[in-house]
Amino acid sequence: MKKLIFGAVLAILLCSALTTYAADTQIKVDGISVVSDVKPEFRNNRTMVPLRVISENFGANVDWSNSEVTLSKDNLKVIITPNSTAAKKNGEKITLDVKPYIKNNRVIVPLRFIAETFGCNVDYNNSIVTVDTKPLVVDGAKIKALQYEYHMAMGGVVQQINGNAYNEAIYQLISKNKGTKIKAPVSYSWRVNLDTPGSYYKNGQYNFGDEKGNSVKQYDIYSLVNAFPDELLSGFPDVLIYDASEDQWYMFSNAAIDSIRQMINTAEKNGFLKVISNNVV
Repeated sequence: MKKLIFGAVLAILLCSALTTYAADTQIKVDGISVVSDVKPEFRNNRTMVPLRVISENFGANVDWSNSEVTLSKDNLKVIITPNSTAAKKNGEKITLDVKPYIKNNRVIVPLRFIAETFGCNVDYNNSIVTVDTKPLVVDGAKIKALQYEYHMAMGGVVQQINGNAYNEAIYQLISKNKGTKIKAPVSYSWRVNLDTPGSYYKNGQYNFGDEKGNSVKQYDIYSLVNAFPDELLSGFPDVLIYDASEDQWYMFSNAAIDSIRQMINTAEKNGFLKVISNNVV
């Protein structure tokens, strides 16, 4: 009888310890504490996290099909099935040592397996799980941060994005959506020019900097000033992008701008964006 009581008490203590560990565990991706609506959990000596943490902060795409979840990024594709240890990595069958599962309408996955599969370094120390993702490399330089600047009618805001996945995603959106090379417009600046048809105003400056804070690549996105009759604006593109590093102008698109803004909003929501200065009146 005493042995049964002792065993029951020990089981309760162990469960309590595991729960405390899960509640106290903190996850940092590229030095930023990750915010999640579902707390990390601890199963079979593995830290389990919501799939959203992986998809958004690692830059992976997620697709549901036939009760399977596919994570993809570049040439890597991982397929996992909730409540199963069977998985696939680029078509090769692999076995997980802990099953993904669903909790509160969220798919919960083993952090270390997913992170290391996508080439990230994982470390654990003092209840903090640290994940370092691959940095964006531009012209041979590792990008540390993206400085994003925009202006209002009076004043401007400078923000900094430090997550590697977000910086890479924004850089790829810019690179892949650069269109045909064109000549510089007659008029372009931060301010709206209401005197010259075909003038452009800068709606965003994107400066990719290295670890020493030096600019590696800068892009400026401009929009057409539409305060003129349509016949005077005929033939002028709605959006242009200026590659300051090449001193070259290109066609661009509003759809690409929307995608970039969405990525910036996601970075801000997850704590990867900070305001450097704000002098908007």
